[in-house]
Amino acid sequence: MKKQQLQETIDFLKSNGITNPEVGIVLGTGLGKLVDEISIEKEIPYAEIPNFPVATVEFHSGKLVYGELSGKKVVVMAGRFHLYEGYNAWEVTYGIRTMHGLGIKNLLVSNAAGAINLSYKKGDLMLIEDHINLQGSSPLAFKGANNFGNIFADMLAPYSEEINIKLKVIAQEHKIQLHQGVYASVLGPQLETRAEYRMLQILETDAVGMSTVPEVIVAKQLNLPCAAISVLTDECDPKNLQPVAIAEIIAIAGKAEPKMITLFKEVVKVL
Repeated sequence: MKKQQLQETIDFLKSNGITNPEVGIVLGTGLGKLVDEISIEKEIPYAEIPNFPVATVEFHSGKLVYGELSGKKVVVMAGRFHLYEGYNAWEVTYGIRTMHGLGIKNLLVSNAAGAINLSYKKGDLMLIEDHINLQGSSPLAFKGANNFGNIFADMLAPYSEEINIKLKVIAQEHKIQLHQGVYASVLGPQLETRAEYRMLQILETDAVGMSTVPEVIVAKQLNLPCAAISVLTDECDPKNLQPVAIAEIIAIAGKAEPKMITLFKEVVKVL
């Protein structure tokens, strides 16, 4: 049933001219401006795509964008799905399976996250080197998941070392500070308590967010090389915790976004 649904989605998009994209990109909260850099050939709202979930978060635009970026065909999810919106893990990762079915060879993911590592500051970028899944679920834990690949996906290196090296080189060339670290993914949507931030420090995580990990697990099942960058939008110091306004998070993501756009545009060239 799921395989059939997915095939319907892929066939619909192919019949609408989305053919042979090389790179898939997922844009996180407040990080939608990369779309302005694309020479767009096709834009389809999620609501018009058969079997596709519909984004409910107001600052996610909810459309699939296809076109050319840095000389390559790309397909971009402008707006992602989160478990905290009430979607299940299959729906949250449906876009990844769709883009893979359309033919992408590499996946780039972005997110907005809180800095647990207190030497990282608001507005900095972090390349995810590894993650801890604290969401209490897996996108590979459903009946028939083995129809899509090995459900015992090996997570020794969920993030492509090859793409990560390229991103580090590009960051150096463009004088962009790019931290590296461990991302913890929680369910949300509430933010963390001081005790939870202390726990995350004890677990030696560098950033925390509410997305990305399910997408990366599915990419691993599909043998799809991926890289992910967090835009750090708040500092999570349990000893000096301030209330966080979502509007401020969006504003900080917007300020840091040009750096992320540069990294993605340049890495697409060399993938």
